[in-house]
Amino acid sequence: MIKKRFFKTKDEVEVTFEWPKGDIKNIALAADFNQWEATPMKLNKKTKTYNVKVRLPKNQSYQFRYLINESLWENDPKADGYIKNNYGDDNSILSTSVTV
Repeated sequence: MIKKRFFKTKDEVEVTFEWPKGDIKNIALAADFNQWEATPMKLNKKTKTYNVKVRLPKNQSYQFRYLINESLWENDPKADGYIKNNYGDDNSILSTSVTV
């Protein structure tokens, strides 16, 4: 799941990426905004979700995926859209525009 927080006085958006714990031992976020380097997500034991927050410029579009247990790629079911990648699969799309 993706949560977006828009700031009135800043040209950036705080984005929280979340994924339910389930049987997952570790999960990372890989995206074009982090050069597709797998950024580990932290487990919130209270909500039983993994999450990571990033701040990104407004009015941009980004591609991302989740890497689960270091081997399984997943898209976000709440993404703003999907686009084919070079590996025959889809990437999730995140839009930081106020209106999507």
